Amino acid sequence: MSTTETPKTEGMDINDIPILLRRRIEAMILAHVLEVITERSSRKEAEAVIGETCSRSAIEQGKQLAEDLGSPPDLNDFAAIQPNWTREDALQIENIELSEDKMDFNVTRCRYSEMYRDMGLGDIGHLLSCNRDGDFCIGYNPEIELTRTQTIMKGASHCDFRYRMKKKDT
Repeated sequence: MSTTETPKTEGMDINDIPILLRRRIEAMILAHVLEVITERSSRKEAEAVIGETCSRSAIEQGKQLAEDLGSPPDLNDFAAIQPNWTREDALQIENIELSEDKMDFNVTRCRYSEMYRDMGLGDIGHLLSCNRDGDFCIGYNPEIELTRTQTIMKGASHCDFRYRMKKKDT
């Protein structure tokens, strides 16, 4: 099995595990990676490695979910998988608009942010979770792009997610 394949065990797929729990397990390991790389090199290098690692993971997750569809995903498909991230009340969302070319919502509570702060990792929470959001689209459908100007992780009252389908040149 390559490092990019989704691990499966008898009757269980890693996607059966709530993402909030997956992120906790990943963060527990990455906290040690942060310490080791910081000791060997620098904090800047450690954060760069963790950021790149999480980015690659998000892209791969996007590819895997897109492959399951069998056709290029659109924003309706994206909205249909959103419960993966909100499971167990991990995110409280205020939906604003969903159309063929637009998906706008605000996150008003983020348990991912709360969890990282509780773990003492609030300062790198954006690397562990927030930065994944746009990177996920690269693997899922590169025609979907995210604009976000604020996050709870960085101290805002809410996260403003604005997804758009890129305009096709005609």
